[in-house]
Amino acid sequence: MHGEIVEPSAILGAAPQVSGPQADAGEKKLTPEQTMTRRFPQPVRVGSLIGLPVLDWNDSTIGYIQQVVRTPEGKIQLIVPYYPRFGWVRNGGFVDRWRRPVAVPIETVAILARQVDALEMLPKDFDAAPTFMSSQAAPVPTDEHIRIAITRR
Repeated sequence: MHGEIVEPSAILGAAPQVSGPQADAGEKKLTPEQTMTRRFPQPVRVGSLIGLPVLDWNDSTIGYIQQVVRTPEGKIQLIVPYYPRFGWVRNGGFVDRWRRPVAVPIETVAILARQVDALEMLPKDFDAAPTFMSSQAAPVPTDEHIRIAITRR
């Protein structure tokens, strides 16, 4: 025993993880609300969201949050002036003539520091989204608190 090296008898391992298309094959599709709940939604003051950039998965700015509204069904939406190009240009000015307001459901985004990531809404979804009309929803007061998912990269 003196001078011998003793190997530990416990072997640690992990169960195999299924990833890729097979992972979704056996799982039931979650609703947007269930997905948001899994992202640990936190309270945030509506006024703190106004002006934050909305980014896609390539960290390209899609637009900046202009307003937060509540639909007649009680759903929260972020209004983002959108144009396929020049999303990084702040609201206001020459480029605004081509932008159209798009309603982004709160369940499809998550906050990351001082930006909002469009996790479940791809650029093609922004292209296909209808133009938001102010008669479709009521503005949420800037001092009201809502819940938004959090994310990290």
